[in-house]
Amino acid sequence: MTASVATSNAVLNGLREKIASLEGVGSRRRSVLPFGVGEIDARLPGGGLAYGALHEVAGGGNGAIDGAAAALFIGGIAARTTGKVVWCLTRFDLFFPALAQAGLHPDRVIFVECDKEETVLASFEEALRYGGLGAVVAELVRLPITASRRLQLAAEKSGTLGLVIRRWRRQTEASDFGMPTAAATRWRISVLPSEPLPVPGIGRARWLAELMRVRAGEGGEFIIGASDGKGRICLSSDTADRPDQARRSFAQS
Repeated sequence: MTASVATSNAVLNGLREKIASLEGVGSRRRSVLPFGVGEIDARLPGGGLAYGALHEVAGGGNGAIDGAAAALFIGGIAARTTGKVVWCLTRFDLFFPALAQAGLHPDRVIFVECDKEETVLASFEEALRYGGLGAVVAELVRLPITASRRLQLAAEKSGTLGLVIRRWRRQTEASDFGMPTAAATRWRISVLPSEPLPVPGIGRARWLAELMRVRAGEGGEFIIGASDGKGRICLSSDTADRPDQARRSFAQS
């Protein structure tokens, strides 16, 4: 009889631990980082970028300008988190004053400079598993589906925000961005002409932000003002609802 009771208790304890684990994952999935822009947050489950998940961003073209915009978009997201940010990369070519202007200040960032992409992936996964960080960023050319699943699981376990910047050295590598990954969201950022001013001068930089994929949500296109000194974006006032017109203007510029 005692052995039977002990076995029952062990089974119950195992079930309780499993339920608690599932509830913990669920609560982390419900924790989000909103953009503070209603039109964008409405497209994202929970009203923002999910913590404990992987998010993927690339420049709209193959050049350095759109790639820099994608990095600043990521920097603005990381800036609005709390805690240290780990940034894993193989090319140490970030212009950090620009990231600081997007709200991500140098005293918050720990750079992990790697000699190859495999090391970036390993460092990224290790940092995601560590927990207690505001965000973990990785610059990658390729993101294989198996590797992305491992990264997603690591992010879920710790509740950390995982941010991937896709960077390419040659045209043939850009097609890899269309391959499936386990990322919860996938974004593409393109530079547009800056915000017009009523007087001569240079207005706030503008981007076309394409939400190409969102798990359990709806994609969309948004013309936004670039990240400000606190990492915040905004909808562009004159073309917020006209992405097609902005795309034509961008193509003609």
